This record gives sequence, C-alpha cells and structure tokens, in this order.
Amino acid sequence: MSTSLQPGRLLARGVCRCMRSLDFATVEEFVPERGKRVDVLALGPKGEIWVIECKSSRTDFTSDRKWGGYLEWCDRYFWAVDADFPVELLPEDTGLIIADAYGAEIVRMGPEEKLPGARRRAMTLRIARDAARRLHGFVDPGLAAFTDPATSR
Repeated sequence: MSTSLQPGRLLARGVCRCMRSLDFATVEEFVPERGKRVDVLALGPKGEIWVIECKSSRTDFTSDRKWGGYLEWCDRYFWAVDADFPVELLPEDTGLIIADAYGAEIVRMGPEEKLPGARRRAMTLRIARDAARRLHGFVDPGLAAFTDPATSR
C-alpha cells in the first residue's frame, strides 16, 4: 500500500497548515450538501467560513464545473494552486492561495459575501458534528461496525 499523497491532497495539507497559523480550524473533503464536496473548509475564530478548492493542474481546474455551487456555503472562496499553476485561468473575483505540501500564502483575498445567519448556524453545527465524528472514528477504529446516522438517510 502506498502512503504517498496525491498532488491535490498535498496542496490541501499546506493550505490547512496555513489556515491553522491564521487560527482557523479546517476540515478536508467536507460535504455541505449531497452532491458537493469541498477540498478544504476553514472555520475562523469569529465564525467565518471559507471554502478552498485545491487544483493541482490545468486539467484539474478545467474539468471542475461545480465550483460556483460552493459560493452559497461560505463567506469567502479561494483557489489553492502551486507556484507553477497558470493563475490567469482562475476567476479574478475569487481568492488565490499559492501552496505546496508544507505551507501556503494568501496572494489574493476572496471577496466577502457573508452567509445569512441561519445558514451560518447550520453550517457551523454541521462542521462541528462532522469533525467530531471523524475524531471519534480515529480514536475508535472499530466504529465502522456501527451505522452512521448521517450517511444512512
């Protein structure tokens, strides 16, 4: 079994390290609703919610047609790419993070579109519950034998 991470996962690792240095908590591969999965969701110290999509190549970016559907789930939206990525492909009205496996830097802040209060509350609860379930699965590997109510609907 290979323990090497795919390029997008390496970018996500660097992004998560950067977000932690900014006092954000992160959840990778978060599902805000059925059919959507964001690469990194970051929850800030004031409750702000950022979505960061990691793109490892031009093909990875051009094949992603669903990113616009993530805007309704966050206060700010960012792309995370490596230093060799052709950034001119990325929409200018989104945030930009340059990352590698060890860290990242915000190059362009995404515009802020504050979530409505009810959606923010629902998202914050969903993030907390997802993170707690993941932690529980980590500390109790036998947990998989039990039905997860979140996935059995």
